[in-house]
Amino acid sequence: MRRADASHIPPEAEVVTSLRVCCDGGEGALGHPRVWLSIPPELGWVECGYCDKRFVLADGAGSGQH
Repeated sequence: MRRADASHIPPEAEVVTSLRVCCDGGEGALGHPRVWLSIPPELGWVECGYCDKRFVLADGAGSGQH
C-alpha cells in the first residue's frame, strides 16, 4: 500500500474489508448524497470526493473480490 502524502492528511479515515464502499458524510441531514466508491487494489485506498474521508483496505482484505 502506498503511504499518504504528508501534505494532504484526510480529515477522517476508516479501515474496511471490501473493495466497494459507500459514503454519505455520516452526519444525517447535514451529510452529503450517498456515493459508492471502488478501492483500486493496487492503491489500497480511496477518498470520497465530497468529504475527503479516506477508506483504507485492511491488510489481506479484498483479494478475490470484484
